Amino acid sequence: MIPQFEASGLLPAGIHWSTLEEIEMRYAVNNHRQRLVGGLRRAVLALTTAGCRTLYLDGSFITSKEFPRDYDACWEAGGVKLRLLDLVFLDFSNTRAAQKAKFLGEFFPAHLPAAATSPYTTFLKFFQVDKDTGGRKGIIGLNLA
Repeated sequence: MIPQFEASGLLPAGIHWSTLEEIEMRYAVNNHRQRLVGGLRRAVLALTTAGCRTLYLDGSFITSKEFPRDYDACWEAGGVKLRLLDLVFLDFSNTRAAQKAKFLGEFFPAHLPAAATSPYTTFLKFFQVDKDTGGRKGIIGLNLA
């Protein structure tokens, strides 16, 4: 279940497990957000087809912002069959333009270092830090298995 926003417009700290249906009910509140959810659904299908079992959702999409630019996600690589993986998930060139064009969001392997912070912080940990305050914030987990 997705909890209510804190006063900051962010989710409380932690990973909040949800379903695509819950995400759609909570966040697809206008045409722009519905379009983003459509991209997310296509990405989930592509990742599931390759064997991905877990996806984490972050970015302004999971905040109270009315018109987020996109969404950010990281995915667990365990169980993923590279021969079935859409290679766009590994294309980080041109600020991930191919990912944004295809799925309307940005994707990172959860276990990789998020170079923007430090080589010791994975994307999964990086996603749980408020970029404005440095404090902890919540993200959404999706079990795709």
